Amino acid sequence: MRSAIAFAIALPLAAALPLLFGQAQAQTYPNKPIKLMVGFAAGGGTDTTARIMAPKLSELLGQQIVIENRPGAGGVIANELLTKAAPDGYTILLSAVGPLTVNPHLGKIGYDTFKDQLPVSLGVTFPNILVVHPSVKAQTFAEYVKLAQTPEGMSYGSAGIGSAGHLSGELLKMMSRANLQHIAYKGGGPAMADLVGGSVPSVFASAPTVVPQVKAGKIRALAVTGSKRFVNLPEVPTIAESGFPGYSATNWYAFVAPAKTPPEIIKRLNTEIGKTQADKATSDRLRDDGIEPTPSTPEEMAAFMRKEYDTWGKVVKAAGIKAE
Repeated sequence: MRSAIAFAIALPLAAALPLLFGQAQAQTYPNKPIKLMVGFAAGGGTDTTARIMAPKLSELLGQQIVIENRPGAGGVIANELLTKAAPDGYTILLSAVGPLTVNPHLGKIGYDTFKDQLPVSLGVTFPNILVVHPSVKAQTFAEYVKLAQTPEGMSYGSAGIGSAGHLSGELLKMMSRANLQHIAYKGGGPAMADLVGGSVPSVFASAPTVVPQVKAGKIRALAVTGSKRFVNLPEVPTIAESGFPGYSATNWYAFVAPAKTPPEIIKRLNTEIGKTQADKATSDRLRDDGIEPTPSTPEEMAAFMRKEYDTWGKVVKAAGIKAE
């Protein structure tokens, strides 16, 4: 009888232990440095965003934010690594539209966007920009499309298979029936280096990667992929207003954590990320690079990701995009 009573008491106690442990973790969190992974090489838009936000976020959390670049497979490798990390809030990832909502449609990957990671907060949004090397004869977007419609076609680089830049090019290819050939890089930084060096004629690149090079006269901007003109390059038209109404491809980055991270820790991270986005010095730096801070709740981010997942899934299928 005593053993039965003890068993009956032990059952709810055992069930409550994980919750109590999670609450205890949250009360002392954070008490050591936090690793912020970036799924692309240094110098690209994701890396730039992480490095702008890290100082203020570190200050608010009271612990150092250590940025770790883990490029490869269009950001997929970093997301796969995240799923293997301890769900304790000490490893988080600034991911992107590609690995979260595009690559799952391209083939087998080592994670499920909606089961193996938790949304923390949307980070930033911005358009991509079509840029070309000065040697390219096209001075306007219309001339670029005309060149791309020839048998020789036009090559363009992006941050990787399934990246926002890749999808921007594929969407244009579908709408213009141009002969556009994609070249995948391990991030926006390497793609931009090859563009400036003349190894690739054009790139669909993130705004923070593009703006310094355009203003330095090293490359030429032809069009913006968003639905409105880009504030830092107001003279550059959108693709939609340049003969392709309805064209729109917005880029975004978001913070995610491993599945089973305690909700109290997710809430703390979301709160401090929101304060970082609202910080004037941080937001001014982001906007100077053409990046718009875009705070959200975890629930809002989950709904946004689902919508993007469905949207880009249709584009991947229609374009016949395959993982390389």
